[in-house]
Amino acid sequence: MDREEVDRALSRLGAEHEAIETSLLALQDHAGRRLLEGAELTGATKRRWASTEQLISLLWAHFDVYTEALGEARSVRARRRWPSRDDLVELTDLLRGPRVTIPGSTVAAAGPDPSEPSPGLTGPARLSEQLSMEQLVDRMNTWYAQALDVVVAADAVWSALPARIDLLSAELQRTRSLAHSVGVRPGEHPAGDDLERITAELTALRAEVVSDPLAFWNPAASASSAPGGGRPDTSRYDREARALEDVRREIEAVLAVRQDAERRLLAVRDLLSRADRTLTEARQARGEVLAKIAASEVPAVSGPPTVLHEQLAAAADYRRRSQWHRLSPLLDRLEERSEEELIRARESLTAVTAPLAVRAELRGRLDAYKAKIARHGMAEDPLLTERYDVARRMLWSAPCDLRAAEAAVLRYQAAAAEVLVPRRAEPADRAAAAGDSPGAVGDAASPVDSPGSGGEGGT
Repeated sequence: MDREEVDRALSRLGAEHEAIETSLLALQDHAGRRLLEGAELTGATKRRWASTEQLISLLWAHFDVYTEALGEARSVRARRRWPSRDDLVELTDLLRGPRVTIPGSTVAAAGPDPSEPSPGLTGPARLSEQLSMEQLVDRMNTWYAQALDVVVAADAVWSALPARIDLLSAELQRTRSLAHSVGVRPGEHPAGDDLERITAELTALRAEVVSDPLAFWNPAASASSAPGGGRPDTSRYDREARALEDVRREIEAVLAVRQDAERRLLAVRDLLSRADRTLTEARQARGEVLAKIAASEVPAVSGPPTVLHEQLAAAADYRRRSQWHRLSPLLDRLEERSEEELIRARESLTAVTAPLAVRAELRGRLDAYKAKIARHGMAEDPLLTERYDVARRMLWSAPCDLRAAEAAVLRYQAAAAEVLVPRRAEPADRAAAAGDSPGAVGDAASPVDSPGSGGEGGT
């Protein structure tokens, strides 16, 4: 090496020395390192930190050797402004040759993974080791990256997870208080059991994170990434956060039940009361139908919905005792079944009163035909009068035989048709002479159901 090469090499090695010293001091003061030194470690973190502490000690020992070797080279260079050939030969040997002696106490080193201690880079441990300054710098850089990776990873996990776990635990406590206020308790409601499980899991998770942070670290996939490359593993935390959110939604649903419980109970009670009144009316109507209508099958009417009334009483009891988690599903069922019960009661009333409706329809049809006959001046016709009296007597007697009464009404319709149809051929002037307007003639000539059709023509 000539003088300029020597000066450039000394300058470069001096800069390396300053950078390594700065890095080692920063590592010494790193918050993660201080936490690792003061924590009660377990598992993988305990094993890796034991190796890393040894690695940091070796780094300082090698740095001291490096400092001495650099100081020796600088002393040789400082002898003369223009070094002699012997000086240059000696400097070349110091700066490029394996002139740096590593004592036996500092030869043992860590392998690529600090959790797996192994012999030094040159093979099995020996009493001493000779390295060049470049080799020494490379070794220190490698070890520094390994030590920093452990410290940064532990610090990243401690910075990310415990604080998030504490926030989630605080939210969990608020949710538990709210759950107890609405009766969601362990052993009584699945959400209460979930809260107990989440509480135990978060407590265990925080203890594991504090004592073994490296177990929650996902290193970067690339081997060339910078020290500390990767991210904390939050899968367990995320799972419990989702579980707590599910429980919170369940409790909010129970709270909604508490707020609307009185209104919903009143609505269910009203529906059941209307169903009871309708069934009572149906039973009364059935007795009336059986008394007034003959030869007709009247369906039976069921009793009141006793089971629903019992469930309604149980729901009211749940509300008094603030057992909202039990009231919620019961109210849902009661609302659905009470509406079905009211529909069933109305259908029963309709089925029971159907014969009365048929009788009323026949009465209306009979009177409509009588009115039509009267408009055309045929009210005194003996045949029509006779058939009308027969049909009316059947319809207004009790019990009423609907089949016979319907046949009598149809006979009256047929007789009316026989009387009214011939009048269609009469001239309009004769109708006018009789005092009818053309519109009245048209009305008389309107279609009339044929005998036996059962229609309601003119009504």
